[in-house]
Amino acid sequence: MPKPLKKAVLPVAGLGTRFLPATKALAKEMLPVVDKPLIQYAVEEARDAGIEQFCFITGRGKTAIVEHFDVAYELERTLKERAKDQILAELRASAVEPGSITTVRQQVPMGLGHAIWCARTFIGDDPFAILLPDDLMQCEVSCTKQLADAYQETGGNVVAIEEVPMDRVNKYGVLDVQEDKGKLVSVKGLVEKPKVEEAPSNLTIIGRYVLMPEVVHYLSAMEKGAGGEVQLTDGMAKLIGQQPFHGLRYEGRRFDCGDKAGYLEAQIAFALKRPDLASAVREFLPKYLG
Repeated sequence: MPKPLKKAVLPVAGLGTRFLPATKALAKEMLPVVDKPLIQYAVEEARDAGIEQFCFITGRGKTAIVEHFDVAYELERTLKERAKDQILAELRASAVEPGSITTVRQQVPMGLGHAIWCARTFIGDDPFAILLPDDLMQCEVSCTKQLADAYQETGGNVVAIEEVPMDRVNKYGVLDVQEDKGKLVSVKGLVEKPKVEEAPSNLTIIGRYVLMPEVVHYLSAMEKGAGGEVQLTDGMAKLIGQQPFHGLRYEGRRFDCGDKAGYLEAQIAFALKRPDLASAVREFLPKYLG
């Protein structure tokens, strides 16, 4: 039986330059979609998959991320005194178990592979999920839960995938497919940001992974790939042939909240799912579409 999946790594060291000046003093992962920051969506998604331990890979100026998951005694006392019981209950429901969050620093921006390597002590000998908070998922079943179920089925590495137009494959890690089984795709190779004419398929990896700990060994070589950075995709590619490796066509929608248009679309999509906001959004939205 595969080992239980209980750990998640969340790389949150990025500078958020595409959202300046908003991210000059605010971590981009703290940007809210409706009334909840991106990092909280990611943690809740992982918890829905049964994950209990979290490692935030942070950088300078990112302390607000950790503080967000701390107990705010003064705030809770004020809410209680003002009989804001529903808000207080929602706040407490988002709390995590004491000791469940670890942070490590990525002192230099050397790529996603380097960021994951920074969490090597946390990962140890256990399988682990990776969630990139910029990719906000809207799924009936948590995307990470879908990956966790696929991991239990296959006993190996699983990455969430989606099809993109061929002229956009140069922005992603791309699968070289061995066998397309529909929901699951067995993988014989991975290429990071290939030239459009050299891409092996249009199946691309999004910011959700379940990986075996052996990937850390390959990342530790610090081999630089696309963009002169240590690429996670290159480390994952070396697992292929040694361990099961699959792509999963997840069920749901992804919003690229590292992009301004994607972030704005997420605001609308998530607001329309809220019973307390949907009617108001439907009422005002047509005013801007004329």
